Amino acid sequence: MSTRWSLTIDCAHPAELASFWASALGYVRKPPPPGFGSWEEWFAHHGVPEDEWDDGAYLSDPDGLGPSLSFMKVPEPKTVKNRLHLDVQAGGGRETPWEVRWPRVVAAVERLTAAGATVVREEPAGGRPDHVLMADPEGHEFCVL
Repeated sequence: MSTRWSLTIDCAHPAELASFWASALGYVRKPPPPGFGSWEEWFAHHGVPEDEWDDGAYLSDPDGLGPSLSFMKVPEPKTVKNRLHLDVQAGGGRETPWEVRWPRVVAAVERLTAAGATVVREEPAGGRPDHVLMADPEGHEFCVL
């Protein structure tokens, strides 16, 4: 039996970074737990101080298939390369023929750049482009393939 899991990303601006990743992945804001009309209501019920209510943001896959994502405010900036990164398979993944996949990758890179990401470099394989290494608005690396 598998274990449910989620991914937490440390950042300076949780709501802003969550908005970027919602757009990048097609995710939505995670609804509050059952029995609560809002996250604020849940925070108040559990005694979370109001000045901490914007210290996190939460996303979920609207289809309920992928892991949930949490964005947690931390005081220190990102300083080194990620040891873990996301592969955004906007092109359909490497099992998709390159002629179909690569135009989708290029379109996704353009959309993500417009949303605040930066291109770090294009990675080749077999004499042609294979994937693009990017960084989100706070510098977390990810690949588009």
